[in-house]
Amino acid sequence: MTPNETLVYNLLRQTDTPLSAYSILDALRDQGVRAPLQVYRALNKLIERGAVHRIESINGFVACSLTNCGERAVSIFMLCTKCERAAEFTDPAIDQKIDALANARLFAADHKVIEMTGLCASCRDS
Repeated sequence: MTPNETLVYNLLRQTDTPLSAYSILDALRDQGVRAPLQVYRALNKLIERGAVHRIESINGFVACSLTNCGERAVSIFMLCTKCERAAEFTDPAIDQKIDALANARLFAADHKVIEMTGLCASCRDS
């Protein structure tokens, strides 16, 4: 990893909420990351490696919490609208269903992500 990739990755590993590219830039400015392009380049490389995910619905980024995520099935994110935490998991049955749906429509999926928003258990109970 490049120094900027390492800085971005370590920052994302330290938080349990998705961060925008500009939040990442602000947090790393004192460590030599000075331009949005530096952040976006690092994020793109980390995403290519499967180390980071982009949460499309909120345009935020999180470190992958699973091992070898780039080789795994569908990534499923539960996003809490109150505390803003993101929980990641996979489910083989859901992945098989998505593959069957794609195959039935002669579609070759190369990127599978599901995002759900709502309240996590902690926020729901409080």
